[in-house]
Amino acid sequence: MNIDNIKKQFPIFNNKVHNNDLVYLDSANSSQKPQVVVDRIYDFYTKEFSNVGRSVHYLAVAATNLYENTRSMMQKYINAKDPNEIVFTKGATEAINLVANTFGQKFLEEGDEILLTELEHHSNYVPWHYLRKLKGIKINFAEINNDGEITIESIEKSITPKTKMIAITHLSNVTGAILPIKEITSLAHSKNIPILIDGCQGAPHLKLDMQDIDCDFYAISCHKMYGPTGLGILYAKKKWLEALPPYQGGGGMIRDVKKEGISFGDLPNKYEAGTMATAQVIAFGESIKFLNQIGIENIEKHESELTKYGEEVLRKNNSVKLIGNPKNKGSVLSFTLDGIHAHDIATILDEDGVAIRAGHHCCQILHDKLGLTATARASLGVYNTKEDLDKLNESINNCKKIFDR
Repeated sequence: MNIDNIKKQFPIFNNKVHNNDLVYLDSANSSQKPQVVVDRIYDFYTKEFSNVGRSVHYLAVAATNLYENTRSMMQKYINAKDPNEIVFTKGATEAINLVANTFGQKFLEEGDEILLTELEHHSNYVPWHYLRKLKGIKINFAEINNDGEITIESIEKSITPKTKMIAITHLSNVTGAILPIKEITSLAHSKNIPILIDGCQGAPHLKLDMQDIDCDFYAISCHKMYGPTGLGILYAKKKWLEALPPYQGGGGMIRDVKKEGISFGDLPNKYEAGTMATAQVIAFGESIKFLNQIGIENIEKHESELTKYGEEVLRKNNSVKLIGNPKNKGSVLSFTLDGIHAHDIATILDEDGVAIRAGHHCCQILHDKLGLTATARASLGVYNTKEDLDKLNESINNCKKIFDR
């Protein structure tokens, strides 16, 4: 991998921040976009635009084909059995809400239980909380260990005869822990429990194979995969998409509409009501090509080396405390700095052109468990280098000097 050549494909890095070169360490929040993705959106709107799945004129047919090509590309990228198991949503949040709403509507009753973990992002907790209020279900949380991990043992002891769904993250956006999702899925299925994986952090950084993982649902956020905002993907086994009711009603998801009743369209149209984010879907095809050209295995290796280097650098800095020490870790470095609030850290680092995130990262339950109100987080992407992490450490030292005055 030639990181310099890869970085040149991202126009954002041509800009200065406070007269400094941009060091972007916030990819867990949202990744930057390569030029091919930006250009594809522009070209679609200026040369090819039409709504999809409706009209039969040239532009409409061409746009529909482009839209469906991205679905087929994503099917191959994650090794789904059928392109119709790929549902486009407005984000991973909507994908999880879709599952919670439809599964809850059809299969959950008062007293049933959902198993989450203490690592979950709010997007994989709040939708289930709504069902707790609406249907009287119970939510259980598998506990983290001292390293900020979720083990298979923690999941197993949290399952009860009333557990009807397990919904867990693939990769923690705070500790970086990569969960043993294949083993957890096997355990769940041995007890006839379906499993949903929140893949927001897993999909941009790890090789995905739905036949190997065998999960029932997998939610993806495209803007974290070098793609456009406003777009997500729900992978769901065909048997579930056939069994669950529609999530939203409207044009495009119906077959026949009469005063007496309605019949719904075939998969995946049943779950894609209304005018979809057509330009974003088509541009996301370029994101998939970009990832394929580099190779996800190469990205994993590059980011793993950077993560280890970043841990080494920050551990030598006596004022820095890294959050979590999982054995299997993704490209996330969350930390605190003695006597300095995370928001102050982020503000001072920004003056040096270093972009990180500060706060609870939509994981208040985890921060409460750790006894923290906020952490600072540096997260990596394909365009980052060891020099970026050196700059991070240098800026942290600048921050310490300011507060020592």
